[in-house]
Amino acid sequence: MSQSYPQFKPQLEGLRAVAAFGVLLTHTAFQTGVNPGTIFGAVLARFDYFVAVFFALSAFLLWRNFHRQGYYLRRAARIIPACWVCVLLVVAFLPEAFDINLGTIFATLSFTQIYFPNSLAGGLTHLWSLAVEVAFYLVLPLLFRLLSPYRRTTRISLFLILACLSFIWSGTPWPESGVNFQIFPPSYIPWFVVGLVLAELETVVYLPAILRWLSWPLAVFVAWIAGQEWFGPLGLVHPNPGEFVLRIMAGTLFCALVITPYALADTSKSVLSTPVALWLGKISYSIFLWHVPLLSLVFPLLGINIFSGNFFLVTSMTSALSVAVAFISYELVEEPARIWAKKQYVNEDQSAL
Repeated sequence: MSQSYPQFKPQLEGLRAVAAFGVLLTHTAFQTGVNPGTIFGAVLARFDYFVAVFFALSAFLLWRNFHRQGYYLRRAARIIPACWVCVLLVVAFLPEAFDINLGTIFATLSFTQIYFPNSLAGGLTHLWSLAVEVAFYLVLPLLFRLLSPYRRTTRISLFLILACLSFIWSGTPWPESGVNFQIFPPSYIPWFVVGLVLAELETVVYLPAILRWLSWPLAVFVAWIAGQEWFGPLGLVHPNPGEFVLRIMAGTLFCALVITPYALADTSKSVLSTPVALWLGKISYSIFLWHVPLLSLVFPLLGINIFSGNFFLVTSMTSALSVAVAFISYELVEEPARIWAKKQYVNEDQSAL
């Protein structure tokens, strides 16, 4: 794996912002009671597939130019400080989280909450996806070590085989024990594989930028199909194994349609590369972290009951508050942590000379 990749694709930074607001929209739609039986509601119900976009983006960006030295330090500095600050402030000040026990707090801080019964904390339930992503971060160096000696075609084949094998996990009828085995990392291997495969293809496949004008409508169509009741249960009802496999497959197709034009085509002049999109992409991690607890506060602030409508008002207020808090989080927590980690990495690199 000696290819030389460009260090930065601005359109992917903007795509992070789209993914963050996509996840926000699916949560505001659900909590304001948007009818999933409508076209609008069905699509928004499956905008949780923007989690798949986050997973695939992480895989693509890390695999295309993997650096082993300082890897774990950089990943830890990227996600832990902002997450810990969010969790601790939510536990301290959000009424919905006041009854969280110490075990759940520790599990959330250690990104292990998905492995324990009933450990998704109020106001922080969306952080289950971070637990999955952390698991990917942990195994990625091993994956690189095992596969880097092989040819590109072999690596792609192995990725696809791994994705197919993961359906054994997601299709297993797990016992109802208080632990949701469906949200364990193996279920989401196909979503990460999308990014891994695109990273392998980046230097050998070029697609026309106009493809994005086709891929977005197709992605929305996939979300609409997956949002139909005949495709799988809506809301918080757990799908059966077959329905869950279909949900993962649809999410895989959704994120592939969304990311591929921006990964394999020159879309650097797209709207996702504009200064506003880049700025929102820069703070998108904190937007993701904070939007759910802030959504919990928006209802009483506006004097609106949950599930009682007012989607656009609630979404607007949640978005505005999320951007404001995310900016503060980025400036006071994320960026200082990144700078600190960079200094540590430089010091380690110099000491090795």
